[in-house]
Amino acid sequence: MAEKKHNLLLLCQLLYFSSLNIASFIVAEDQFVYSSFARANLSLDGTATIKPEGFLELTNGSYNLKGHAFYPTPVHFRKSPSGNVNSFSTTFIFSILSAYPDKSADGLAFFITRNKNFSGAFPAQYLGLLNDQNNGNTSNNIFAVELDTIQNSEFEDINDNHVGININSLHSVQSRSAAFYNDKTGMFKNLTLISREMMQVWVEYDEGTAQIDVTLAPIKMAKPVKPLVTAVYNFSTVLTDAAYIGFSSATGVIYSRYCLFGWSFSMGNSTQEIDITKLPKIPHDGTSSTSKVLIIVLPVVIASFVFVVGTVIILLARKKLAYNELREDWENEFGPHRFAYNDLFLATEGFNNKNVLGAGGFGKVYKGILPTSKLDIAVKRLSHESKQGTKEFITEIVSIGHLRHRNLVQLLGYCRRKGELLLVYDYMPNGSLDKFLYCEHDKLSLDWTTRFRIIKGVACALLYLHEKWDKVVIHRDIKASNVLLDSELNGRLGDFGLAKSYHHGADPQTTRVVGTIGYLAPELARTGKASPLTDVFAFGTFLLEVTCGQRPVKQNAQGEQFMLVDWVLDHWQKGSLAETIDKRLDDDCNIDEACLVLKLGILCSQPFASTRPQMHLVMQYLNGDMQLPEFTPSDMSINMLTLMGNKGFNPSSVSYPQLMTSVGTMSSLSGGR
Repeated sequence: MAEKKHNLLLLCQLLYFSSLNIASFIVAEDQFVYSSFARANLSLDGTATIKPEGFLELTNGSYNLKGHAFYPTPVHFRKSPSGNVNSFSTTFIFSILSAYPDKSADGLAFFITRNKNFSGAFPAQYLGLLNDQNNGNTSNNIFAVELDTIQNSEFEDINDNHVGININSLHSVQSRSAAFYNDKTGMFKNLTLISREMMQVWVEYDEGTAQIDVTLAPIKMAKPVKPLVTAVYNFSTVLTDAAYIGFSSATGVIYSRYCLFGWSFSMGNSTQEIDITKLPKIPHDGTSSTSKVLIIVLPVVIASFVFVVGTVIILLARKKLAYNELREDWENEFGPHRFAYNDLFLATEGFNNKNVLGAGGFGKVYKGILPTSKLDIAVKRLSHESKQGTKEFITEIVSIGHLRHRNLVQLLGYCRRKGELLLVYDYMPNGSLDKFLYCEHDKLSLDWTTRFRIIKGVACALLYLHEKWDKVVIHRDIKASNVLLDSELNGRLGDFGLAKSYHHGADPQTTRVVGTIGYLAPELARTGKASPLTDVFAFGTFLLEVTCGQRPVKQNAQGEQFMLVDWVLDHWQKGSLAETIDKRLDDDCNIDEACLVLKLGILCSQPFASTRPQMHLVMQYLNGDMQLPEFTPSDMSINMLTLMGNKGFNPSSVSYPQLMTSVGTMSSLSGGR
């Protein structure tokens, strides 16, 4: 009898302690509810982690990283493998903590997908779900609800504060600004995703109507009757029978933390409610408390308070006058963050010469480390006598302020102080491409695989600028020195100080010839009007430059200058095209790929703009999705003869190499920076 009582006591204790554990989460075969993630059995990757306080942190604020959290076992969404996807519903509570009150990047998403492998997904605007190659593929078998905090024009985002329903793509099927409908008044009340407040999301799919509803509301508020976003889509064409559910988040260039506090899921039309009384608290970056000593001595210091305030006001006024940061109306609509001059001064150690990365007609570029976030940056400081003045500065801001692409150097922000103009970029630790191409023969160079990857990266960036952004952006200064290399030697196109943007289908109206000798298309010398095809001409020269490891303007033993394209064409005509490939590559080179790039460079450098390929075709050639059109050196010479005839030359008296040199000379008439 004593033994039975002892066992009964142990059983009661076990039930009591078990009740403490299930108070925070309840798990069944087809449903679960987490009112805290403490001791939750979730699969995590990337930056995702469960904090001791009980909340799930998907990203820790680090830049350009991603994090995922999955329910550990797949959920069966069909009663039979060939049946329809059953109704399901889920709800979760989240908060977004940004370093800035008005900006964050990039967002989080609830998703359902067939596997847990997101190793190939990109951070930033891709939310750790997809990449630029598989975005939009039906084979992705992924459904997601995005809480997006930045506007990406390539995905046609409506703004930088929206909720979207996504099917196999980052282009939302439907999206609405973050808000909720008030049940009593029917009013549409806006919410701010980055308000640092907890909010709750409900996601419901109905098998009978194939309708997906997404609802958003503040915490402690019952689910509004009217959903925020609705779409009709048969999930049986998207989701596999067994699929994983979870969350993904990714950061860009702004310090942001994405946190979850509760989650409930159920196969069916309703989920169990999350017990908000058991939710973890929102984390804080710092704590503040009222000093008891201050309370005691407050009567004594009141008399000194006015003096202290007056002194602070005077100091702040002097500091403001010292930095004298300018602000104009156009800056209110500008996207990137505006940095305080003092922060940039501290980051670069007072713009110390030891931190200089490079210099040119514009001034100097300094390496810096931001004092708060410890982010490595590059600060472009335009000098008072700079050839690249206020107009070019503003051009660069407007041109790339809203551009976001993995093969563009990201503009983080800017600053203006008196006559000084400063641009802040992502720091590229490997510097510019030209330093690798033109290094000494006994120094480290780039292998062909890396060069080919850089070429395709720059081509991808130009395709985005010319065709995929909401405006057409003409770079106008494509060259190896304007291609920077990140830590993994990926090529990123930078320096938009000469860029020109205009709406698709409009006339760029450019008349001033700008650019660099050797990269200027012949039509620029005639009309002064830049276009995407003048960028293609410069890109063609860039292709030859990277493959041959030589500058676009060469010099022979007699000191005479001639064009690189002239030299390559001459070799191709003689049947020795492969001899133009950079000798430092030795045997470590795919000859077929290199010759493809050389021919494509020549094709892009044709004298008539209408015969050059657009960038979407260039990408298809480089990716092997389309064969290069058949053409020979003789075809090029005919184009040259036609151009020379139109310009008053006598073709019978001009040799083939001289024709190319003449065209190059025409392209160089106006000079460059």
